[in-house]
Amino acid sequence: MGVLSNLSPSSSSLAVLLITLTTLQLLGAESKTFWGDIEALKELKNALDPTSVSPGSCISSWDFKLDPCDNLFSDRFTCGFRCDLVDSATSRVTELSLDQAGYSGSLSSISWNLPYLQTLDLSNNFFSGSIPDSLSNLTRLTRLGLSGNSFSGSIPASIGSLSNLEELYLDSNSLHGAIPPSLNRLASLKRLELQGNQLSGEFPELGSLQNLFYLDASNNAISGQIPLTLPSSLLQISMRNNSLQGTVPENIKHLGFLQVLDLSHNQLGGFVPSYLFEHPSLQQLTLSFNQFSSVQPPISLGTQSEMIALDVSNNQLKGPLPSFLPMMPKLSALTLENNKFMGMIPTQYAFKVAVPGSGVSAFERLLLGGNYLFGPIPSPLLGLKPGSANVGLADNCLYRCPRVFFFCQGGDQKSLSECRSFGPIIP
Repeated sequence: MGVLSNLSPSSSSLAVLLITLTTLQLLGAESKTFWGDIEALKELKNALDPTSVSPGSCISSWDFKLDPCDNLFSDRFTCGFRCDLVDSATSRVTELSLDQAGYSGSLSSISWNLPYLQTLDLSNNFFSGSIPDSLSNLTRLTRLGLSGNSFSGSIPASIGSLSNLEELYLDSNSLHGAIPPSLNRLASLKRLELQGNQLSGEFPELGSLQNLFYLDASNNAISGQIPLTLPSSLLQISMRNNSLQGTVPENIKHLGFLQVLDLSHNQLGGFVPSYLFEHPSLQQLTLSFNQFSSVQPPISLGTQSEMIALDVSNNQLKGPLPSFLPMMPKLSALTLENNKFMGMIPTQYAFKVAVPGSGVSAFERLLLGGNYLFGPIPSPLLGLKPGSANVGLADNCLYRCPRVFFFCQGGDQKSLSECRSFGPIIP
């Protein structure tokens, strides 16, 4: 006769309760994966082209005869995801980060029912097809990384519903169409990378993203003007190699934390505004390969500027070299090549290369080639030795610039007839 049959009814009930609690504790220690998460992992594996799952890759080890979270980092589930306990008996998948193993396939058949997922990173593989709307099911997602794949189609507007998203990487794919305005709803977003696609249309207003510090939309086909409203939190903006037109908007001066601004390889024109040289935090400004025609000098002459590197090469800049640039105390890299500057090289430029003075950064790079500069070489440059600084004066009208000087090498000076056709010169 069993032990329980000798107990009173009340004692029997108590014993059953104790046995049940003990059993639940033992089961809880095993941290079983929630069944829906297992199904989602299976969906992902089944969506892959089997020939792209190479031996030794994370997904090649996934064996669903065993519980995923219980066997994570074993030889059956070596890598690719992370689990966390959400209660005493259940583990949920909170991160899905695949290795760069050359996986291919489409994501469109996956339901993405992983409500606890915080990170999804499938970067640098060969996934293709469109980015599915079903990713909006990942309501706790803080990081979405789809960089370096072959995704096509447009960016789904539904991504704008991922209210917890902090990092969005869609760069280096084949996405096209307009950037959806719904991204302006991603109030938690800190980093947005869209570079290296075929995105077109005007750039949307993102002024609501007051946590955004990094924006890269380079190497696309974005047209129109630079948005009038940008997040004041931005540290870096890169929109090079697009089809942007118009001028640099005045609101840039209100981005009080901005350190890097790259608008090169566009169709921007007018003048380079003075407030860029008085900006309280801007350190690197790249406006090369545009259609700017002049540089507006700042009232302060740039003496309070934080700028370290300035590149306005390959524009249509005319007139004498700006006299205030050598007065910018931290400026050490200046590129003015391939414009239409004329006149003599101011002595201040040469002094900032050779003898910059106390508390002032020297010009480590001074590239003035491809202009219409004439006259004698400033004497402080004549004592420079090769390797002491990167100075370039080729392709000007400097007929007293023999190639014995390293800064005169790299190309001939312009012909006398070309120089005279542009304006008067001093031989």
